[in-house]
Amino acid sequence: MLPDIEKLLELQAADNEIRRLRDEVAALPKRVAAIEQKLAGTKAHLEKVRATAKDDEANRKKFEANIKDLQAKISKYRDQSLDVKTNDQYKALLHEIQFAEQEIRLNEDRILEVMINVDVREKEVKAAEAELKAETAEIEKEKEEARKITAEDQKKLAEWNAKRDALRHAISEDILRYYERVMKFRGTGLAEVRDHKCMGCQVMLRPQIYNEARNGEKVMVCESCQRIYYHDPANEVKPEQEVVTVTGRKRARPKADAPQAWFYRPDYAEEGEVLLVFINNGAGSTRRIYEMHTGRQFGDMLAREGNYRQAFPEDLTDSALRLNGHWEEKEIDEWGSEIPSNVLDLLQKDLLAIRREHKASHKHSASPAEQPAAS
Repeated sequence: MLPDIEKLLELQAADNEIRRLRDEVAALPKRVAAIEQKLAGTKAHLEKVRATAKDDEANRKKFEANIKDLQAKISKYRDQSLDVKTNDQYKALLHEIQFAEQEIRLNEDRILEVMINVDVREKEVKAAEAELKAETAEIEKEKEEARKITAEDQKKLAEWNAKRDALRHAISEDILRYYERVMKFRGTGLAEVRDHKCMGCQVMLRPQIYNEARNGEKVMVCESCQRIYYHDPANEVKPEQEVVTVTGRKRARPKADAPQAWFYRPDYAEEGEVLLVFINNGAGSTRRIYEMHTGRQFGDMLAREGNYRQAFPEDLTDSALRLNGHWEEKEIDEWGSEIPSNVLDLLQKDLLAIRREHKASHKHSASPAEQPAAS
């Protein structure tokens, strides 16, 4: 990996951390405002409960005053009844006394209701006061924690900014300028190449571009998202087809009736060592030929009727060795004119395993007369 790319990776990590810290610092005032708003809601609830309790008390006093007024009227009516001269006058005063007594009972009932409400309101006020007290303590604790986090983030920001400035001075100006321009619009200026894709925009890469990006010998950018490529071998995805190892375990055998078949030919016309891939597709089949060591394709894909064994018998000679390997036809089309390096590595490893097995088989099957004589 180029030194500038290594520095850019560090710079991108610093930029990401600076962005995270700035977002956190910017979010803290909003968090404090939300905390204070919650406290204001609790205070408003307490004030409402207190106001309701105060109204109940005022109503109680009003009903008690009404009772006193009514009792005074009754006393007055009774005094007047002593001086009346006719039955009609007496009956009228008696009616007024009965009406006043009825109103007194009604006010007494209202006072009883208020007294019941007062007990409820007192409990509500005490509960709201306790809630406010507990919430105030908790909120003050949260606000203090928020202030502490802000102070720590500000300190970290200063450290990361200093680190970022040092990294910027260590990178080529042209590359740095390009990185910062792309980062401004894309959020990141670098993109990893992995599994034949740009991980920044998920666009599939041509095998040649992918191989060059993996080599890391020059600065390369994505044609789609304009991010600068880098490759991390530790993140390289191993396809499921990687069944060949160098540990001496038994090699897996490809299925004879598989719709796709890869072969190695050491003596293919003028090309010499080649890889052939046949794909059955409905009533026909196709064939592609690649140079063994570079993975470059010879000519165009050839299509014929019938499955590949019927359509291309001239290619399946005794020297042809069947290899493990299966990739979707769409993926093979995306390779273009060159097999990706990781796929080529798998096929070459499988060929090596075949040769190792053949060598071991010949060694064990050789008779004593065929063994070399001891010198």
